[in-house]
Amino acid sequence: MSEPTLSLRGVKRSYTTGSGELVVLKGVDLDVMPGEIVGLIGPSGSGKSSLLHAAGLLEHPTAGRITIAGRDCSDLGDRQRTLTRLSSVGFVYQFHHLLPEFTARENVAMPALIAGRGKAWAGARAEVLLNQLGLGERMDHQPAQMSGGEQQRVALARALTNEPLLLLADEPTGNLDPDTAAQVFQAMYDLARDQGVAALIATHNLELARYMDRVFALKDGHLEARSL
Repeated sequence: MSEPTLSLRGVKRSYTTGSGELVVLKGVDLDVMPGEIVGLIGPSGSGKSSLLHAAGLLEHPTAGRITIAGRDCSDLGDRQRTLTRLSSVGFVYQFHHLLPEFTARENVAMPALIAGRGKAWAGARAEVLLNQLGLGERMDHQPAQMSGGEQQRVALARALTNEPLLLLADEPTGNLDPDTAAQVFQAMYDLARDQGVAALIATHNLELARYMDRVFALKDGHLEARSL
């Protein structure tokens, strides 16, 4: 049996506020396997974003261990954390955060250029992903020339440009109408499955969560398995 792409052990996260310490995560354990799609549900403020940020090495947890593809990343320095994110982790957010002055192709190629992959490789990879997502005719369009669903599919392609092992998505369909949300989710589902990417997706959309392999709710700082 293959090892987990993402492994969390005893992950805790607290914040210092004006009224004292706010404890958000109280010891989270989770494994996500290659090609597995795991849903994360819970009300706003329950800690879903904090968990994703810790798993993606964007924030240091207060305690606990984070392992990505067999590598313990808990004690990495800032530069190694950045390099690990660039090579192994893709992020999709509720807002697409595309660069408005660049085309879809250029936005998708950007992470590969930053990683030093080379212009030819980056451009070819962008074209492959955009074609897979049904955006072959929109490659040279800027974000303002695309619909919300198209922009979010470009953001998904960008997250997968560097062939990450782990995809983290924070309410990726939260700003879309139900039909468009279903299309974007299906595209994410198909690409993750096809490329063997482990995916952890935070969502309020319980209809979409039903299609995931496993679903967990964050409640009182702990994960609880849910059957939808």
